[in-house]
Amino acid sequence: MGTAEQVNQYTRIQPYIEIMDSTLRDGEQTNGVSFLPHEKLMIARMLLRDLNVDRIEVASARVSEGEKEAVRMICRYAHQMGMLDRVEVLGFVDDGKSVEWVKSAGCQTLNLLAKGSLRHCREQLGKTPEAHIADIKATLRQAHDEGIGVNLYLEDWSSGMQDSPQYVYQLMDALVDTPVRRFMLPDTLGIMNPLQVIEFFRKMLRRYPDTHFDFHAHNDYDLAVSNSLAAALSGARGLHVTVNGLGERCGNAPLSSVQVILKDQFHAKTGIREDRLNDISRLVESYSGISIAPNQPIIGDNVFTQVAGVHADGDNKAGLYQNALVPERFGRKREYALGKTSGKANIARNLQELGLELTPEQTQRVTKRITELGDRKEVVTQDDLPFIVSDVLKHDVAEDKVRLVSYQVSLAYGLKPLANVKVEVDGMQYEGHSSGDGQYDAFVKAMRKIYKEYLDRTFPLLENYAVSIPPGGRTDALVQTVITWRRDDGRLLRTRGLDADQTEAAIKATIKMLNIIEAQ
Repeated sequence: MGTAEQVNQYTRIQPYIEIMDSTLRDGEQTNGVSFLPHEKLMIARMLLRDLNVDRIEVASARVSEGEKEAVRMICRYAHQMGMLDRVEVLGFVDDGKSVEWVKSAGCQTLNLLAKGSLRHCREQLGKTPEAHIADIKATLRQAHDEGIGVNLYLEDWSSGMQDSPQYVYQLMDALVDTPVRRFMLPDTLGIMNPLQVIEFFRKMLRRYPDTHFDFHAHNDYDLAVSNSLAAALSGARGLHVTVNGLGERCGNAPLSSVQVILKDQFHAKTGIREDRLNDISRLVESYSGISIAPNQPIIGDNVFTQVAGVHADGDNKAGLYQNALVPERFGRKREYALGKTSGKANIARNLQELGLELTPEQTQRVTKRITELGDRKEVVTQDDLPFIVSDVLKHDVAEDKVRLVSYQVSLAYGLKPLANVKVEVDGMQYEGHSSGDGQYDAFVKAMRKIYKEYLDRTFPLLENYAVSIPPGGRTDALVQTVITWRRDDGRLLRTRGLDADQTEAAIKATIKMLNIIEAQ
């Protein structure tokens, strides 16, 4: 049977898919990630209240007192909001210790970790299947006596279905009629592919047709999202995710990707409020210290940024380069990058958003300047644009009477900065060199020498020097330098320069000033 026929034959997607977020438990198993109790509370609040996930798994039992305090804080909040039944804690088959821990933390739901493969049962626990089943049932009775609901993980279920399916069935046969609310089927080692997920879910649902199965994917082969969708298509009622795909080794299925594919590709229903996906991703990024890749679908910095000018042109005419993943859906907005490949269409879109109206000739000059900057700076942001427009249009003079031919400035620890300058004035070239208290100071002193020794002219005095950076605080942000000069007659002249390098920006402002004086 062909792949397409196999998928179609066994497709039985549920009308509603539960989303269980495990960022605070499995996500915290990411190497180097450890959330403080108040950070866990902030993430839990946003997941439950703002994002509206169905359930959250917030901790592992018996880890530490700090972990218990975090669970208490979350459970107190959830109880106040009438959401306590949506908070879950991972626990173990350990003679009731996890049950007591969960109860003392104020939680009402235990996600009990059982062994879903014969290899794990025998080699990790050192027990027979019958003994393990007896221990699980004892824990279920203890939880019931304490008023704790139980969902059951079959850890390493994917290996179990590959290597020891009869063990999986033996476990399920013994437990399917117990009060377990959900049987949660993990691909613990991330070894499955979508066709295997479909095959194994088909087998499980044939034997246990009325059972609630969740699927818990890991991303070792970069198949966590695909496998989660295969599970949903095959009858899984719940999927486990983490914010930003956090998790052990290669992580888990990312919440944002699973959500949009479920909705757009398969018309499945969830309770997720998509306009808060970006907010929760940024919060978790901040607390975890794990940066989101700029090209990560839905939540990456670049995913709603058009770079090529032809794309902006197509969007201007008919939205030709847009799909169902419109940024407003996720609380974001589409941007048109400014750089050497952006072209006039991108720049026109950005100018329009800023409310700036330029003539075609002015737009062309701004485009040329952005292209030049793009050769030196990877990204020119919209915040940079007003600075660029000012730089290009503020002093509308032909910069050809004074031209900087070349310069070299050096900076060494323990030595004064040096500058060597070659400049062309009215077609004649002159050279000068000097030291100074800074790189720009050395440059200006070299220029003063040229004007005094070769041109017999007075170089204007620097009255004020101001540096500003467009918002954002990036290390590669453009720098605007505004310099106020005092001329011989006492009049003030203000010029500005813009560049990714502060010294270069100041030098550009200086050359502009000299050209204005020459033109006058």
